[in-house]
Amino acid sequence: MSSEKSAAGDTRGRFAPASGGSPFAARAAILRAEIERHNHAYYVLDAPTIPDAEYDKLFRELVELEQAHPELAVPDSPTQRVGGAPLAEFGQMQHRVPMLSLNNAFSAEEAAAFDRRCRDGLGLDEIAYAVEPKFDGLAITLIYEDGVFVQGATRGDGFTGEDVTANLRTVKSIPLRLAADAPCRLEVRGEVLMYRAEFEKLNRRQRERGEKEFANPRNAAAGSLRQLDSKITARRPLRFFAYGVADVAAVTPAPIFHAEMMDRLAAWGFPVAAERDVVRGAAGLADYYARIGAARPGLPYDIDGVVYKVNRLADQDRLGFVSRAPRFAIAHKFPAEEALTTVEAIEVQVGRTGALTPVARLVPVFVGGVTVTNATLHNEDEVRRKDVRIGDTVIVRRAGDVIPEVVAIVPERRPIMAPEFHMPKKCPVCGSAVERPEDEAIARCSGGLFCPAQRKQALLHFASRRAMDIEGLGEKLVEQLVDNAIVKTPADLYKLGLLALANLERMAAKSAANILAAIEKSRATTLARFIYALGIRNVGEATARDLARHFGGLDALLAADESALQHVPDVGPVVAASIARFCAEPHNVEVIEQLRAAGVHWPEGVPAAAVTSAIAGKTFVLTGTLPTLTREAAKELIEARGGKVAGSVSKKTDYVIAGAEAGSKLDKAQQVGVTILDEAQFLELIDS
Repeated sequence: MSSEKSAAGDTRGRFAPASGGSPFAARAAILRAEIERHNHAYYVLDAPTIPDAEYDKLFRELVELEQAHPELAVPDSPTQRVGGAPLAEFGQMQHRVPMLSLNNAFSAEEAAAFDRRCRDGLGLDEIAYAVEPKFDGLAITLIYEDGVFVQGATRGDGFTGEDVTANLRTVKSIPLRLAADAPCRLEVRGEVLMYRAEFEKLNRRQRERGEKEFANPRNAAAGSLRQLDSKITARRPLRFFAYGVADVAAVTPAPIFHAEMMDRLAAWGFPVAAERDVVRGAAGLADYYARIGAARPGLPYDIDGVVYKVNRLADQDRLGFVSRAPRFAIAHKFPAEEALTTVEAIEVQVGRTGALTPVARLVPVFVGGVTVTNATLHNEDEVRRKDVRIGDTVIVRRAGDVIPEVVAIVPERRPIMAPEFHMPKKCPVCGSAVERPEDEAIARCSGGLFCPAQRKQALLHFASRRAMDIEGLGEKLVEQLVDNAIVKTPADLYKLGLLALANLERMAAKSAANILAAIEKSRATTLARFIYALGIRNVGEATARDLARHFGGLDALLAADESALQHVPDVGPVVAASIARFCAEPHNVEVIEQLRAAGVHWPEGVPAAAVTSAIAGKTFVLTGTLPTLTREAAKELIEARGGKVAGSVSKKTDYVIAGAEAGSKLDKAQQVGVTILDEAQFLELIDS
């Protein structure tokens, strides 16, 4: 974002009229200039300057201003065209059918209003809609003649795009030749994007080479597709998904429904969204929005909403278009995942392993569906790389349940003399020396359990739901237990009495009794949970399960050296060294023995080398609600017998376990022919 944007924002509602003009005309002129500047940065330079939500606010204000004052809707307004101008370096391609963008809905009420307009326009009581995720990538068009790919272009300004045929040929998911029954001439519209995991790998390579990193997968996809050297594009992990055709009339036999057209595209070899569906009425739209919103974190690619299209193509023709968008379709956007705010302070938190993490304290901002007041800055190197300082205006991102982070600063808004951040040389909690090994990015407090912050975080981790699951043992209570020297190690939790708890602030006798009951219940656990609860550095849930499965018992794990540890799947030298150091520390061994003496126990298993199981090496997917097993319990049963649990169905899936209200995963399993089990069949299989 720029200083011009700041000025525009400051004058809203109190703009002084320019000489000879109205305040509305002056405001419209400012908005048009600002939007065009951001369009140029986004579409031409591949360097977005503000979050989508901020851009949407500017654009919607201009739309509303022009609607209220039609005389302001000049031909060169951004509302009268789509996207940005083509790059001069590329050849230009005229779109035979314009590539128009969609109007947006930002609330359930606006989506319902879209349904009402469609029903009124068609004179129908209920409408069927084709629905699909809204990909967050770069829109393109692909032209095929006699089944062969001959030309492709970006959207450009909607009427003229950049000819990027050579680069598109390098995208492996774009078919170069179609099935024999494809039309003689076909123009396919779709999106080029990059999977999140591949985006992270690309940025890692960029860092290693000392080259510029990309802000997000969409930015990376756009920058990769618009390389003048197609060899560079070929090295980038781009993917393509089709979402329609430019001219349905060219397709024979003529399809009746949009969903039917999508099925044909899939049959001709084009990737299409597996999550697409057909729903009825406003209630169906709302249900789909909720379903995709819940599935969004598990998708391999970024989406920023869902798209609703009237399914019957003849009805689409009847509804037609407005100046820049179809009346028969709309994009229902998710809450913005990026927003602008200001850094009020940079504080340093101390974690359970002693890691010092800089945290930005922010002016509260609503992003990703919640109000955010803090954002992680990760480590000192990241603060340096992004050059974040107190007083900076920053772009904050929050995706799903991911911890909010500062993506970038807005340099032109920096206050004068903003101080640089420096990591403290002493722990801000206990005063111990801060150390940073040469080969690590993380600075750490050297105080160990002497440091109350590490003690508190270690206890919270030990009691967390996926570890020992001690319900009610939250941050406030742990702070009191540590600050009053009642608890120093996790083993001390099992020595607590009712009187000690009841005497703490805000702790009634009943609450104390409930916590003691939760502690008592936690004595019976699993080996994997216990290993995870110990808080060994670099050992997460998955590694804890692998260790429990491999060694079968805790004594075997404690006796293993680094070489033996590296025989565990996915345990390399770094993780093995962390485990070995932990197990060699007398204090840690003493705490483990105290926990065992306190009655913490688990079923000892058989080492993985000795396990024979009907499901060893098999991949399972869970969907719906099972009659008696929680999803976590079913997952533990599978993993204890050498199986794996995946989040999505593919051809590599061996079994899908389906319960009540199973969703799209069950449909996908039926499509690809995966074996489907109910709970009883699953239990019979694992006991065989």
